[in-house]
Order: sequence, then C-alpha cells, then structure tokens
Amino acid sequence: MQNLIHLSYYISEVSHSLDFQSHFNEKGFALEKGIFSSNEISALETEFDRIVAQLQLSGEHINARWGSELTQDIENPDSAVIHTHNVQSYSSIMLEMVQHEKLLNLSESLIGPDIILHHTKLFLKPIKKGSAFPLHQDWSYFPTKKNSMIAAVIHVSDSTKNMGRFRVIPKSHKMGKIKNSDGHSRVPEIHDNYTLESAEPVEAKPGDILFFHCCTIHGSMPNLSDKPRKTILIQLYSGKDKVTENNQHTNVQLVLRGWNYHATRNSVSAIKS
Repeated sequence: MQNLIHLSYYISEVSHSLDFQSHFNEKGFALEKGIFSSNEISALETEFDRIVAQLQLSGEHINARWGSELTQDIENPDSAVIHTHNVQSYSSIMLEMVQHEKLLNLSESLIGPDIILHHTKLFLKPIKKGSAFPLHQDWSYFPTKKNSMIAAVIHVSDSTKNMGRFRVIPKSHKMGKIKNSDGHSRVPEIHDNYTLESAEPVEAKPGDILFFHCCTIHGSMPNLSDKPRKTILIQLYSGKDKVTENNQHTNVQLVLRGWNYHATRNSVSAIKS
C-alpha cells in the first residue's frame, strides 16, 4: 500500500511538472502557487525588511525608479521602488532561498540540470507611490548565447490589483530578441501592439513564484494601495549557456545545481557581485 501511495504521488508530481513546462514553453511564463511555506515566507519577509532598513541607513541611492516616458502618465513624479542586487550577500536565509529544492526542481524542468545563479534583486514598491515598470524584455540587460535565462519572482507579499502586480504579454517570448527592448524608449514592435494596461495581470500570494522567459514582454503598474509590494527576483541560466562577452551586469556565477561548463580561471576571477 505504501509503495502505491509513493507511486501515485510520483505520477502526480511528474504530470504537474509536465503541465508547468508546457505552459511556460507555450505562454512564456508560469505561476506556481505555494512553493514557499508560510513559515519560510515569514522568515524571508523578516530578512527582506531587515535588508530594506539597512539600505535606508546606508545613504546610498536605493530608488530604482525607471522614470520612463512610457509610464509618466500613470505614476507620480515622486514614485519609488527600493532595490538592491544580490540579497544572498546580505543574509544566510536568502542564500538558502536560492537553493530551495522546489525552486530548483521547477527551474531544472525549464533549463536543464545545470543551474547557474546570475543574480538576485529585491524590489519594494512602497505604499501609495510604488513606481511602474514599462513593458520590456530582460534579455538585453544580460544576454546569453542560447537564451536560457529565466526569471523566478518570489512573492514575499500579496501582489493584487492596485499593488503593482506583474503584467505579461502571453507568447511574446516567441518574438525573440527585440532590439532596444529594455523599456527606456518606445519600440514599435512592442508599444504599437501592446499596452501595459491591457497586458495580462498576474495575481499572486506570498510563497508563489512567477517564472518567465528572458524574451517575455512584461512590466508592472504602480502600487497605489495601502500595502507594500515585496518581491525577490532570481535570474538563472543553464550551465551549458554563456553570458555574452563584455556584459557589465553583475553575474555571481553561483552553481546551484550541476556544473558550469563555461567557467574558467579568468571568468570566475572577474565575477561581479
């Protein structure tokens, strides 16, 4: 009986994984619910808030508001998003987060058994004035040879209507790499065909993870609610892929699973953290 229970569970897990993979490949994104438990999210939120407090005391520029012409009509001039790279450099709990088994299992189903951490980002959209992000693709910030880069967005808080939730254009990853698609200027292929307001909203709860392809067009509306929106973005790529030479974006090259086939003495000595 016990063996049958284990077999049934295994079949269910495999079936779910295939559904997840199929949805991602077809739509360019997939939301997985409840990956982190309430206790895990509680611990992450404590560390999240601690990082934010430390940032606010640092005296550094921590407002990552884009201030794009594409969103100037929907956000206040004093809007803000508090941001830092590489939360795993602040906290051992955050380091454990990027090694979470369920996160890596889902990532493996998308990019294979060799999983490299490129970087992480913390985003806090403050109450009432959290800034918007215009429609854009991620690939131009950290292009790879084989386009294996994916984002995994861990929701530390709710992300509901008026909170600046993510919005995506389904199937847009099939358009491939669009030139000048970083969101800082109007691009006909994107902005003549799609609007941020009409893009598909992704509503999420604490513990949910939104995965999307590096070529998926996405953005987010401003947070106009009375609650902060808290997310941690994790950028991952295949160990059989390689970031384009001379790219200046931070790349920690931390092997989370498997092997980094392109690591060399020079490349790991030049890691930007």
